[in-house]
This record gives sequence, structure tokens and C-alpha cells, in this order.
Amino acid sequence: MSDDLFAAAGETAGGDATTPPLAVRMRPRAIEEVRGQSDALKPGSPLRRLIEGARGAAGPMSAILWGPPGTGKTTLAHLVATAAERRFVELSAINAGVKDVRAVMEQATRDRDLYGRQTVLFLDEIHRFSKAQQDALLPGVENRLVVLVAATTENPSFSVIAPLLSRSILVRLESLTDDDIAHLLDDAVAENRGLAGEFALSEQARDHLVRMAGGDARRSLTALEAAAGVALDAAGAGAERPVSIEVAHTEQAMATAAVRYDRAGDQHYDVASALIKSMRGSDVDASLHYLARMLEAGEDPRFIARRIVISASEDVGMADPTALQTATAAMHAVAQIGMPEARIILAQAVVHNALAPKSNASYKGINAAIEDVRAGRGGAVPPHLRGSGYAGAAALGHGDGYRYSHDEPGGVGPQQFLPDDLVDADYYHPTDRGWEQSLGPRWASLRGVIKGGGTGSQ
Repeated sequence: MSDDLFAAAGETAGGDATTPPLAVRMRPRAIEEVRGQSDALKPGSPLRRLIEGARGAAGPMSAILWGPPGTGKTTLAHLVATAAERRFVELSAINAGVKDVRAVMEQATRDRDLYGRQTVLFLDEIHRFSKAQQDALLPGVENRLVVLVAATTENPSFSVIAPLLSRSILVRLESLTDDDIAHLLDDAVAENRGLAGEFALSEQARDHLVRMAGGDARRSLTALEAAAGVALDAAGAGAERPVSIEVAHTEQAMATAAVRYDRAGDQHYDVASALIKSMRGSDVDASLHYLARMLEAGEDPRFIARRIVISASEDVGMADPTALQTATAAMHAVAQIGMPEARIILAQAVVHNALAPKSNASYKGINAAIEDVRAGRGGAVPPHLRGSGYAGAAALGHGDGYRYSHDEPGGVGPQQFLPDDLVDADYYHPTDRGWEQSLGPRWASLRGVIKGGGTGSQ
């Protein structure tokens, strides 16, 4: 059944009900046609050797393909089977069980013994298999009775049993780049097995499809096929070929408006700037609006998270130190979870930043200090602050007169920390907003003690 489906990918486009979906027809037939995954498929890599039919002492290894949807897991499994003329069997962990696995093993034994043919078992959604079901795979994988190619969108460290992991290579697949998706769409429009030149895809429509695909090849081709149908209906059956696919057709096909947003141009920076300024201005609604625009346009959520982290320190600062904690946690969580759930995490961080009291005192303080350094101010480190943990330091006077702060009343005492030409530097000016309002009196008291005029009371 799976072999027939793969063979159909080489057929030309048609209009009857038996025509396979565009995503199936455009499935790569050879390793050279695969878009993206250059690291996983570089010459000499285990996956490439597996596809090329490696034999002998370093024969084919079972593989677990881990990556987001639409990155080519099924395609690579088919290539593993067809490149070396192996028998291909496909199971889905959603509806297969131990009985199905055992049946595959029995047939694989017969094919090996009678015809000398190796079996490739492609198991989709392996993370849905229970431990007992995964255990049933072990004997066949252990003895190389079957070459297992398992696909998962979940971290195999948590969803695949250790014995199976140790008997397989783990291949991490990445989402396709925008350029990869764009080239794939162009191929699908032009090639006979695709839309066979019957349609012309406008640049704006292609950009919309690329953005909405989010690195998912299957999603981009499915959307293209739907948009072609919309364009054909709008033009009429007798319309002159090629029928133009415009952005209005992609919007209708995907039920999603094309967001004006150029990820490499002005819109990218303008909307990002508007998000930052809206959070700085404490407008939660505007902040969420610009966040939504970036997400719906396909912006990398990791880029957004980094901007939120910067804002949490630059604009909120010590007025609410927990904003940076929230933003940093969001950045790490987004990297692990991805879209669409990442939108929730980003929204929490954006709301925290927008509602938090604001202070740029730390930001202005470091800028003032850097300005002095760049102007050449800042002489030698005072001798009593210099390192004294090595032979000969004492002879140089390093450490002489240093007062250990923990021995001082209140943990702070009079002492010169700045170089001689900067003893009167005054960089940090706490605001009276949020948590930072408590830091103003504290810093004034500490500064007085350090300069020798305070009481030492904390």
C-alpha cells in the first residue's frame, strides 16, 4: 500500500478523484531532491549511508527521526526503502499494536530467507507506542531483521525506551528555511507531477504561503493546492492558462489574512520596535497586538523572546526585577516548546513587561560608565583592591589596607573602590517607581558610608 502511494508521487497532475495530494506527488524521489536537512544528509552521515544502501561490517543502522511536522521524516523513510530496493512497510503508532509488529517481523523473516530482501519498517508517531509495544520491536532491530525508521515530533529521550535508543541512530531534523519552502513552491508550480505549469504563483502569494508554512513543507504544498483551486474557480473553467494565483486566493484558501510583514525588511523592524515601545509605554493591548502580528506573520518566536528579555532589563530594570526572570524563563521555554503553544508563554512575558513599573536607571548607569571608559577616564586599580593571591604581590603593596566588608558594621565600611580620577563618579540614579523606590535611600546610605561620611546603618 505504501509502495503504491510512493509510486504515485511520480505521476503527472490530474483532475480526478484518484490524483494523490500535491504534497504526495511532490515527495522527493531521490536524495538530491530533498530540501533542507543538509547536516543530516551530508556525505558519510549515518542517514545518508542508510539511504545509499550501506552494507558489510558497517551495515544499515535503524534510525529515529526527530523533528517538527513537514520536515521530511516520511520522505526520508521512503528513500531508505527505495534506494536499496528494500521492502517497505509502514505502520502508524496511532492504530498499530504488538500484533501488527509481530506480523511484520514474521513477513520480514520470510522475505529474508526466501528472497534475500531486507525490510524497512517505518513507524510513524513512535512516541505513541507504549513501553510494551516498543519492546516488541527490539528483537527485530537487534538482529537487523528489519531496519527501523521511526518518526517522532517528541523528544525521544522521554518518549522512546532506552534499549531502542541504544540500538538506533538519532537524527535531528530542522524546520525548512523560507528559501527552502519558496523553492519547493516554485518546483510544485512548474513540474509535471505538480501543477504542471497550469498556474502562475505571484510573488506576494508565494511570500504569504512561505510565512504561513512555518517551515512545514507539507503545509505549504497543501495550502498551494487549495489556493490553486480557489484561483481556478474564480477564473472559470475556460480561463486562459496559466491561471494566476494571487494573495487573495491564498487568503481565502487558508482562511488567514496576509499580514504585511517582511521578515528581512522594514516591517520586521517596525513591528518589533512597536512591540518594545508599547511595552515601555505600559499599553498591554497594543503590546499584545504587535506580538500577534509578529506571530501570525511567521516571525521566529525565539527572536521575539530575545527582544522581550532586553526590554525587561532596559525598560523595567530594578523597578521589578522579576520581569527579567519571567522573560528569561519564557525565552528558554519557547526554545523547548515551539509554536503554537509558545504564543501563550510570550504573551505572559509581554503582559508582565507592559504592566511592570518602569526604570531605565541600570541602562543609563552602564551607558554613563561606558562613556567614561571610552573617554579614557579610569586610571589604575587602587593598590588595596588588586589581586594579592600570588607570590610577590605583598612586596608590591597589593592588598595593603583592604578592608574586608564582612567584618564591617552592617557589612559595609569606608573604602575607595573607584580609580583616583573617578572617585566622584555618579552613574546609578534609582527611580521612585516600583521596587526601585526602596533602593534610592539604601544606595544613598551605602554611598555615604563608602565615601566616609555615613553611619554604617543598613
